[in-house]
Amino acid sequence: MVSGVVVRFRYALRPLMSANFLYIWHMKRVTVHESQSVTDYPNNNTIFTVWKFREGAEIKPAFEQLCALLANLNHSFIIRTLNGRSTCVMGVGYDAWTKLALPTPLPRELKPFEPIVGPKHTAVATPGDLFFHLRGTDMAACFDMITAISDVLSPAAPSPAADSSVADCLEEIHGFRYWDGRSILGFVDGTENPVGNERQFYAVVSDEDPMYRGGSYLFVQKYLHDMRAWSNLPTEEQEKVIGRYKMSDIEMPDGVKPANSHSALTGIEDENGGELKIVRDNMPFGNPAKGEVGTYFIAYASTFSTTHKMLQRMFVGDPPGNYDRILDFSKACTGSLFFAPSLDILKQYSAATT
Repeated sequence: MVSGVVVRFRYALRPLMSANFLYIWHMKRVTVHESQSVTDYPNNNTIFTVWKFREGAEIKPAFEQLCALLANLNHSFIIRTLNGRSTCVMGVGYDAWTKLALPTPLPRELKPFEPIVGPKHTAVATPGDLFFHLRGTDMAACFDMITAISDVLSPAAPSPAADSSVADCLEEIHGFRYWDGRSILGFVDGTENPVGNERQFYAVVSDEDPMYRGGSYLFVQKYLHDMRAWSNLPTEEQEKVIGRYKMSDIEMPDGVKPANSHSALTGIEDENGGELKIVRDNMPFGNPAKGEVGTYFIAYASTFSTTHKMLQRMFVGDPPGNYDRILDFSKACTGSLFFAPSLDILKQYSAATT
């Protein structure tokens, strides 16, 4: 049984356990909004890809094929892989949403991501029309999924003149589970991630934007680590940067944890003091022979404003100038916002039903 579901009832509060469904109770009728697999837990292997449509390309037929392919891949790998934990999620960027003539008005907080400029570091903004998040217990599943996706967006051609590609892959990152869920920096990544039913609550749109119930705001960044500088820090100093003890993964007490530590600045609240969270699915990646290692940051949230507030605190600081010390060792090289529509919306555009 797959967990990660919050059930919001108008007249009753009773938890249900089911797979990626958001149930809205209204006058004794239940409407089902099936989300993509945004609340699945991190897997052992992941591929992240960002695609940009080519100017003048016939993108709508390709998108319709992708919507059908997405359903096919997810269903197939539930059957073909152990524990059914291989999944594919697709996100659509602001420009692509408009070009594809997807539903209007757009999701309330879907817009081009703008750079967040701090006193020392910048959360850069980079282009992207489509994003694919592929998870698998085995890399073979991820490989087959990205191959099928690439065959739609950029099929192999016998010659340049016969190229029928509609999009170019701007980035392909292969992530992997590092020991007990640690980043390459040596600390456990995602300790504060929501678990159980909280994942659906924090990751999936509900009544705040009724037209897009079951969808999720998907934000990604590629961080490269300066491992030489990081390795030169004594463990005690590394712990002050993160705000946790390295081996035990226990958070430092408030009186000990620095105000500019990562855990201090990424813990956020709303105006009433309520806790705000995102669902992270970060993965380490790297090519040690080339000296390139990092973390691919991916956040699912019911509102992008939550993720943006966290980024603001990290890069600008709270108060301004008190930025996240981890940025002195990890550089954000990309930054893109997408929206992962519910499966109900994708089905409307699927080549299998159009």
